[in-house]
Amino acid sequence: MPSEVLLKIFCNLDAVTLLCTGCVNRRFYHLANDNFLWIRIYSAAFSPKRSNWKVNSVEKTTGSVNVLSVKDKEAGYWKKEYIAKQRARVRAALAQVLKPVNPYTGLPVKTKEAVRISGLGWVIILREKNGKEYIMEHIDLSINDSSVTIMWYGKTWPRLATLSTLDLCGVTPVFMDQSKTPSKNGPRWHSLIAKYNLSNLTESTMIGGDRLLRIFCLCPGLLVGLWKREEELAFVMANLHFHQLVEKSTLGSATVPYELPPHTPLLDDNPEYGLHGYQLHIDMHSGGIFYLCGTFRNLFTKKGYVEDGYVKIVVISFKNNTEHLPLIGKVGLSWRTDIFDGCIKSCSIMDTTLLDEHGRPFWCFSSPVRMRALGPSDGPSFLGQTSCVDYVDSEGRVHVELVWIKETEEYFIVSLVLYLRIAKINRWFGTAY
Repeated sequence: MPSEVLLKIFCNLDAVTLLCTGCVNRRFYHLANDNFLWIRIYSAAFSPKRSNWKVNSVEKTTGSVNVLSVKDKEAGYWKKEYIAKQRARVRAALAQVLKPVNPYTGLPVKTKEAVRISGLGWVIILREKNGKEYIMEHIDLSINDSSVTIMWYGKTWPRLATLSTLDLCGVTPVFMDQSKTPSKNGPRWHSLIAKYNLSNLTESTMIGGDRLLRIFCLCPGLLVGLWKREEELAFVMANLHFHQLVEKSTLGSATVPYELPPHTPLLDDNPEYGLHGYQLHIDMHSGGIFYLCGTFRNLFTKKGYVEDGYVKIVVISFKNNTEHLPLIGKVGLSWRTDIFDGCIKSCSIMDTTLLDEHGRPFWCFSSPVRMRALGPSDGPSFLGQTSCVDYVDSEGRVHVELVWIKETEEYFIVSLVLYLRIAKINRWFGTAY
């Protein structure tokens, strides 16, 4: 069919259909990039509204645009302009939804609503060593108090030996229409959240296992399950904290993650500014069951606690029995595939939200963790085995010590300590410790 006839047909298509048409083949792609097609769509969507009783048709509005603005632009220019402006609309709409902040958690109140109206979903892109890609849609997700847990499983995994990397991306419809249910069949925007190297699935990253599989933790927040017998993928689980979740999942590109806006320190002449007034909320959970849900206010430290590039904040003191807390229930990390399910003992998901003295999120993460056995407790009032839970990233460390009480068959947290990087504190508060 002649190109002129196809262009005439394409003139009657809306933006979504025109984008989909461009995916048919190379010829359709070039034709669907035609600037005259897209300037019609752009003008209809973004021309200033007039209050005159006489309304111009799309054809007249398009005709009023200087022809040179079409001809002197490279092919696809007005398509890119239209998409960019539509994405700006999405950003503005989401910013309004996420504006109200919970004063107690420091997190947006309407994160769940923002996920719903944006049509946000998540995919993983498995990349082979030869460059071939496999895109997998999430199978299941659960929204927790301060994080979301996303699952992928199935029978069509590529062989692990052929894979090199895994990309975690948020996906949203390119054009958001709040009056319609978001469709997965239309054009979608990919926002890279994190990239993982699958060669890191080694003994050093293994955190547990059962009779069927072993699980590995890759920072930030990714859990990979491998079948013991075949050493092949069983499932992938991503744990994402609510802080900047929607922005990271929608405002990046397919190759570049969303860049957080620059932080402006609120200066203060207090000699120990940045070392007091912290508030911590910490959860330990799995499969909808919460083993711990605690909030700790008015946390502080002193300059004398600065050591090896970290500042130490004691949340629960080993010496103060009144601060010790129980873990509720039997701790275990639930997993599921389309064939089997199970629970791996002594593992769970830890969600941590640390607010500064102004109520702003200072350090947030959601990650799988495991309890590791230590030597017998030295404390005369404890009769059971001592264990610890550790988490480390570029901004700090968490160290938890627990004691198993035989009589009540439960774990008690007897020590909880945060170690914050001095470099992060100095950047955040404008200090020079």
